[in-house]
Amino acid sequence: MLCICVCMCTCVLGGEVCVSGHDSGPVFEEQPSSLIYPEGLPEGKVTLNCQARASPAASYRWRVNGSDVVIREDSHYTLVAGNLVISNPQHGRDSGSYQCFAINRCGTIVSRAANLKFGYLRDFPSESRSPQTAYEGAGTFLACQAPAHYPALSYRWILNEFPSFVQPDGGRWFVSQVTGNLYLANARANDTGSYFCLTTINMDISTKSTFSKAIQLTVKSAPNIRVRFPSETYALAGHTTQLECFAYGNPTPKLRWRKVDGVLPSKVGASADGPILTIPDLSFDDEGMYECEAYSSEGRDTHQGRVSVQAQPEWLQVMSDSEVEISSELHWSCVAAGKPRLIIRWLRNGINLALEDSGMYQCVAENKHGTIYSNAELRVQVQAPDFRLNPVRKLVPAARGGQVKMECKPRAAPKPTLFWSRGTELLTNSSRVTVTPDGVLWIYNISRADEGKYTCFAENYLGKANSTGHLSVRDATKIKLAPSNADINQGENVTLQCHASHDPTMDLTFTWSLNGVLLDLEEPNGHYHRVEGVSTIGDLAIVNAQLSQAGIYTCSAQTVVDSAVASARLVVRGPPGPPGGLVVKSVNETAVELRWSRGYDNHSPIGKYVIMGRSEHSHDWKRMRTDPVNIEGNAESARVIDLRPWMDYEFQVIASNILGSGEPSMPSQSIRTKQSAPTVAPSGLGGGGGDRNELIITWTPMAREYQNGDGFGYILWFRKLETPSWTVVRVPNAESSRYVYSNQSLSPYCPFEVKIKAYNSKGEGPFSQIAVVHSAEEAVTAFEIQVSWEPIRYWRQHEREAAADRVRTAGLENTARVSGLRPNTLYHVTVLAYNSAGTGPPSPRTTVITKKPPPNRPPGNVSWKTDGSWVTVRWDHVKSMDNESTVQGYKVLYKHEGQSALKVLDKGKTSVNLPLPKDNGYVVLEIRSWGEGGDGAAHEIIVSRDSGISVNLEMLRCPSGVFGIIVMLEDPATFHLQSSH
Repeated sequence: MLCICVCMCTCVLGGEVCVSGHDSGPVFEEQPSSLIYPEGLPEGKVTLNCQARASPAASYRWRVNGSDVVIREDSHYTLVAGNLVISNPQHGRDSGSYQCFAINRCGTIVSRAANLKFGYLRDFPSESRSPQTAYEGAGTFLACQAPAHYPALSYRWILNEFPSFVQPDGGRWFVSQVTGNLYLANARANDTGSYFCLTTINMDISTKSTFSKAIQLTVKSAPNIRVRFPSETYALAGHTTQLECFAYGNPTPKLRWRKVDGVLPSKVGASADGPILTIPDLSFDDEGMYECEAYSSEGRDTHQGRVSVQAQPEWLQVMSDSEVEISSELHWSCVAAGKPRLIIRWLRNGINLALEDSGMYQCVAENKHGTIYSNAELRVQVQAPDFRLNPVRKLVPAARGGQVKMECKPRAAPKPTLFWSRGTELLTNSSRVTVTPDGVLWIYNISRADEGKYTCFAENYLGKANSTGHLSVRDATKIKLAPSNADINQGENVTLQCHASHDPTMDLTFTWSLNGVLLDLEEPNGHYHRVEGVSTIGDLAIVNAQLSQAGIYTCSAQTVVDSAVASARLVVRGPPGPPGGLVVKSVNETAVELRWSRGYDNHSPIGKYVIMGRSEHSHDWKRMRTDPVNIEGNAESARVIDLRPWMDYEFQVIASNILGSGEPSMPSQSIRTKQSAPTVAPSGLGGGGGDRNELIITWTPMAREYQNGDGFGYILWFRKLETPSWTVVRVPNAESSRYVYSNQSLSPYCPFEVKIKAYNSKGEGPFSQIAVVHSAEEAVTAFEIQVSWEPIRYWRQHEREAAADRVRTAGLENTARVSGLRPNTLYHVTVLAYNSAGTGPPSPRTTVITKKPPPNRPPGNVSWKTDGSWVTVRWDHVKSMDNESTVQGYKVLYKHEGQSALKVLDKGKTSVNLPLPKDNGYVVLEIRSWGEGGDGAAHEIIVSRDSGISVNLEMLRCPSGVFGIIVMLEDPATFHLQSSH
């Protein structure tokens, strides 16, 4: 049996009795934690939490640095439940160690100590940082030199502009979180830039960051080729091969290719200046040693390799099917090309063939790139002579005084014996007759007496055969009127005559050729036309003659038996041909020397030359200024002047004579003029707008053709109006168009004198005109601008000016207010003057940045307490978001029951004392934050008093739109509801 005894115990504390089994002593559920509060934060609060579970409920007190915290009505300490709320904490007054005591009749417990400390981060010094230089492949570091701070900082580095943070890059970069220094294991050319140390302090309530001034890091190195094509490259003819070459260096090296043992093929095109040299349609002429050169102002580096062109086997001569007679010899040729050397072999071969040699034969050619086959069939024949498939021609016409050929080709195997006869006369070789061993009969200087029948006889050991043809003698064809030499200018017309006689029983045909090439006289829109007329006239009309139509023209009058020819020379005078051999010599900053060789004058002396040129930024050719100004026709060189430094140019030369200008020469090789200091100042200097304590300076980036050299950037000089000393800043990026100067001491809309000049590696250019630019204004969601009888255009960033909104002033007003703008937005603004004649040109563009909007949240946690004829209202501080303007204070609007006018109190604190109506009426209150962005959202309440009884009221919005007041009295069983619309 289990026996349980229960005893009731009590203890006495401060006169009260703790009942055991019923009461319980305090046990902490929440204890205070140490925190760091930002120094200088306006109107803030710190809450140190302390909550304990106890029965009966615990009471609380606090100690700081061993002394009791005294909580009075006018104290900045407030006790909310067990939590200690410290309003507007200050470093000298409130920092220390805090402890909470929880007490009931069963006992007291003390919390852990919580330290309240104050954090701060000062700004970096305003002095410019010294630039640093590193050499490629070497290590270096950039010092952060953080400003005074508490607690510890975190560090990051920015390259050129926010938010481009420096990344580890495989361990090359390291940011020390102890010193903040940026370490670089090995420098590369692309590490050159402006570096900013970004320090951030993280506190319990807020985070603060600040930037250092820029540290300019320049990495220098001579070119170093790192991507190299093989020392021996094998490629197949007809294919395309590519050679790769890439170099490190700063400034970035340029590349060019050349063929060491010859001329670089023109078909490589633009790739001759790039990292990949492409050689298309390889031929054996492309074999050789190729070199890649990387060069810059810091030096040069080269690499060479050989290209060997090889070829797959290709047939140059193949065997074909053959039929041979028995006992004869057959020679089959099999010729192929290829590289490396081919191996030729036969699968079968025969000489002094017999019948059994008939069959299929193959020739095989092979190397390491492939194998090819050639096939042919051999048939060995035995046959008596037979003329059925190839008889002697039945009618053979011939011209009197000419010659004729009569062939005898019977089928026979073995080869037959051949001879000719005329009637019964056997023909033998004489001065006018020739019979060849293969049976061809030639008769020369033919006369009418040679007409008649001719018979060919063929015989071998298998039999005999013959075939007969008839020779017919006709009149010869002759040129009666031959073409004459002619001399014309380009674009003129000319007719070349050609008349002939011929045998009337045959047709006569005329053809023309130019320099041995037959002309097409049937092309409708061509330069050549046949002159229509009688059949014996074959004149040629040449229309709109060009230089290419000059030469020897030959007329041929033809019949089926003979022909006659006559020739004449046509000279076409025209503008000169293109000059040749154009080269560029003696390149300096603004001039080059050109040399060329004379082209064809096309039968008219060259009178003068004109030089055309174009740069990398202009695809159109234009006439260049030269020395001498007029280049005579006997000149073969000239200087081109007034060029821009550090620009790529190519040139052409055009010759002209009294008949016009000729075709331009081939373009010269592209050259780059030498560098020099800038000669013009940047334009479009202006600025303005921005956040508080900022001066924004803007300008138009200078185009490439005005930079004059590498290492390009801008130098800004600015000073407050009517002050003696200038601040000088270098902006090292050619694409930069703005600079932001931040200084906490800058007053709003403060005028500054600003001037700017450009610089490069060769020096500095001239200053621009001085412009006046104002620092940022106070917060606005509208802006006001001075104008003179003008319309105003304004548009947001990233919008087109064509879509800009417009405001027009009235009369002679020189100010206008533009409202309805978006907050925290950059606007571009121009002003245009106008009168009855129309609108003038726009002013230079300026920029305005509207301020951030106020918080869209009303003050929260509103509470109040009545004391006689007064009510004290308290609320929590409204914290702004990043995209909202800072809260600078609060506006309290109130009116008593029955009043129509509102009274406004501007308060910098989060509490207010207001009088209550004497007639038990109520007070309507509206509390809202305010700051540089305007007034924030409102919190509305209604407060009344009831015979001195402490009340608590809340305003409700009913579904029907009725507003209700719930009055909660000390007796929770009753309430009074007052409603209004």
